[in-house]
Amino acid sequence: MSTVALITGAASGIGAAVARRLASGGARCVLVDLDAEGVERLAKEVDGAWLAADVSQEEASLEAVALAERRYGRLDLVHLNAGITGKVDFADFDAERYRKVVGVNVDGVVFGVRASVPLLVRSGGGAIVATASLAGLVGFAGDPVYTMTKHAVVGLVRALAEPLSAQNVRIGAVCPGFTDTPLVADARELFANAGFPLLTADDVAAAVESAFYTDTPGTLLVVQPGRQPVPYRYAGVPGPATGQRPPNAG
Repeated sequence: MSTVALITGAASGIGAAVARRLASGGARCVLVDLDAEGVERLAKEVDGAWLAADVSQEEASLEAVALAERRYGRLDLVHLNAGITGKVDFADFDAERYRKVVGVNVDGVVFGVRASVPLLVRSGGGAIVATASLAGLVGFAGDPVYTMTKHAVVGLVRALAEPLSAQNVRIGAVCPGFTDTPLVADARELFANAGFPLLTADDVAAAVESAFYTDTPGTLLVVQPGRQPVPYRYAGVPGPATGQRPPNAG
């Protein structure tokens, strides 16, 4: 029985690399992207199903999961990859742009989890991997709104790890550094001139495949050029001081 994978943001970049990688291993892919022409072209290349949709709308995730069940009868792997950069200027705030970034980067992940878990459970369990970012682990001043959304993705993954594990669904995230995809196209020359190495989409796709099969729920894989992906470890949070009386104690 073939593995069935659903991938958002699949028309280019990391999502397309993941689709090609999984399909080459025999997986059947359901591809979702706002770029109708691009996602249809890739679906034909990997012999998969496709849906042109905006993941910031809940219906997109519900339709994608329904397509997976209708076409292939099951769902095993979900890569919630769709994302856009922030580019929100706080000095000249554009609320519409802000809502768009949050809609794709946060709502798209929330809606994707919500829609896919029931079919993953009915299929006997599976795995969800979200594309976060190093900006989800550090304060990246270059794009504060993007950074906020990726922190939100990381927080969601960590919080859902235990309850989803109880349903035999693993959830994790990849946190890549700057990757040579359309998202950084405008800055590619800047990186090159500075001698700053970029990840390839294939580098990140390999980490995504690894994350699907990581035993520890909630794993955040840090992906950097020239290094093997490594799980990120948070420092522990200090607990309350012992022997202290609670506020307003009598």
